[in-house]
Amino acid sequence: MTDIQSRGYAKPELLVSTEWVAEHLSDANIIIIESNEDPLLYPSGHVPGAQEVDWTRDLNDQVVRDYVGKEAFETLARRIGLTADKTVIFYGDKNNWWATYALWVFQLFGHNNAKIMDGGRKKWEAEGRELTREKPSVTASSYTATDRNDKEIRAFREEVLKHVQAQGQLVDVRSPGEYSGEKLHMDGYPQEGAMRGGHIPGAQSVPWARAVNDDGTFKSAEDLRAIYEGEKKLDPSKETIAYCRIGERSSHTWFVLSYLLGFNKVRNYDGSWTEWGNSVGVPIEKNV
Repeated sequence: MTDIQSRGYAKPELLVSTEWVAEHLSDANIIIIESNEDPLLYPSGHVPGAQEVDWTRDLNDQVVRDYVGKEAFETLARRIGLTADKTVIFYGDKNNWWATYALWVFQLFGHNNAKIMDGGRKKWEAEGRELTREKPSVTASSYTATDRNDKEIRAFREEVLKHVQAQGQLVDVRSPGEYSGEKLHMDGYPQEGAMRGGHIPGAQSVPWARAVNDDGTFKSAEDLRAIYEGEKKLDPSKETIAYCRIGERSSHTWFVLSYLLGFNKVRNYDGSWTEWGNSVGVPIEKNV
């Protein structure tokens, strides 16, 4: 039994170790994708054979605040050589914020054959594993995507409002200062993006980083249950909506609740606080 399998996750197959990735660098059925917040990291050195998927350029529409459509996703998928039978391994900085975000977007288009490298870039570097600046040579594919499915794992503002009115489960994964209304962004970032600070009424505060260890790996299922179910009293059988500021940190918590703890139905509200905090006629709560 591997370390990941021993942690009691609902779906341990959604994670692979840095060791596993190192052993599969030449596997033709594997596509390794690095997705970061910092655009300078990939060109400075990356896992050998890894390609870059930029969250702003590749995953988001450049005009409308939305994700790319089917045609643009197919262009991306073909560029990275994706086929239906290939497994995508995502990893990145910020303890895999953007890796889980990219995996979430890929699932919107029906590509579920994807995993996260546990520990991300941080663990790979800490172990002294090889990094290269060489970009891989990739043969383009003829990938055909499904239409984007916005119903299963994505939540929109009006759906969140109904969820609030029904006293449904919500998880605010931002920092305590953002949750309280004291801040509009994390420390170290410009305090902008919303007219009002606070949180969605009824939301439980569970900062996303509580789900990871110091080395960037995910905590065990037992430790995660102690937080989400024990401390915050969330019911795995009930629908849960996670949100942050723009949907990236909440995709990390979506991954934890969905695949590591096996919650029944989890959706990511990607509009998050930049939409909710600027919307007319929606309620907020403050702790300041």
